[in-house]
Amino acid sequence: MLKLHEGSAADTGQLMAAIGRKARAAVRPLAIASTAAKNAALSAMADAILRNEKEILEANAIDVANGEEAGLSPSFMDRLKLNPARIGAMSDGIREIAALKDPVGDVIAEWDRPNGLNIERVRTPLGVIGVIYESRPNVTADAGALCLKAGNAVVLRGGSDSINSSAAIHACLVEGLKAAGLPEDAIQLVPTTDRAAVGEMLKGLSGNLDVIIPRGGRSLVERVQTEARVPVFAHLEGICHLYIDKSADLAMAVKIAVNAKMRRTGICGAAETLLIDRAVASTHLVPVLEALRDAGCELHADADVLKAFSDATPATDADWVTEYLDAIIAVKLVDGVGGAIEHIETFSSHHTEAIVAEDAAAVERFFNEIDSAILLHNASTQFADGGEFGMGAEIGIATGKMHARGPVGVEQLTSFKYRVRGNGQVRP
Repeated sequence: MLKLHEGSAADTGQLMAAIGRKARAAVRPLAIASTAAKNAALSAMADAILRNEKEILEANAIDVANGEEAGLSPSFMDRLKLNPARIGAMSDGIREIAALKDPVGDVIAEWDRPNGLNIERVRTPLGVIGVIYESRPNVTADAGALCLKAGNAVVLRGGSDSINSSAAIHACLVEGLKAAGLPEDAIQLVPTTDRAAVGEMLKGLSGNLDVIIPRGGRSLVERVQTEARVPVFAHLEGICHLYIDKSADLAMAVKIAVNAKMRRTGICGAAETLLIDRAVASTHLVPVLEALRDAGCELHADADVLKAFSDATPATDADWVTEYLDAIIAVKLVDGVGGAIEHIETFSSHHTEAIVAEDAAAVERFFNEIDSAILLHNASTQFADGGEFGMGAEIGIATGKMHARGPVGVEQLTSFKYRVRGNGQVRP
């Protein structure tokens, strides 16, 4: 079990500097590690997580009890809690990552020049990745495994609310590294809840961090984006929209709307705004809203919706820009796909948007004109997840436009270099 560090801010600074140095020292052995060695480590990690289920659950019970005492929100508690099924899913996710193609050394592109030079663009590890996250202890497993598969060292700074759970999971990851003969410092968990540790990571750990990935609430991500001195892969909020077009199949629309909002309300892919084509207000609006209400969802509706469905709260301007992470959804009638696009481009956080429609032209316009990281047709927004994309898992959903966008999986955790081969060419 991880031994928590206790000391002054200066002590924390020294601790973090040492972590950075150890991570950098692990970079070269990882970059040249064979696929077989990395997969052996991942397999051993997955086994260790299952074998230590009891210890992980006991550690999680401490975090859950502390969270309940602190009065954490239901959505936060849902993200914090582990059970045998979720532990099994963590193990399965690591095995799926092991089964993925090793991205390191993959030739992305190759071409020949008229002078006879052969040029290859080849994937390489990023180096040392810092991951700062809140509440979700499963991120410890996902991030550690993904970074290892991509040949990176990683420094994990979990939230204080999940420190015991994360430490129990981290112990399993270290066990896997040892079993495969890889550096134990390849995956390090920051052993302190001191907020000064985050500040040290944002400074870059004396040049030892190559990129930071925050995964948590708005305040955390805003701080990272504002203060970080190294590149950041992040999304600020998941204000995700579901649009039901006039051509939508009603039964499908009902099923998708309930799932997109209510399957898990506390994840970033949960729908927060429901847009319905005004042309089908008389046929689609009430059945969809009744299904959401019956599932336990609170509805915040615009004036036009309230005329047809009174069992809702009047929406305010704040509703269109709120990530509820709860059983609440804002509802609005729009004038066709054009009205939906206008609303989404005005209020979206560019995370995930979905359209339910049978009209191919409406779908094509939706896909072409909306600039969000993930767009779905006739599917729930809750598929905005690296595991569902076949990536095994993901560290987060990036909504920026540089380097990584959408689910951050193993390929997004690599950079590239050029290999140029000649036979004596000199430049005139």
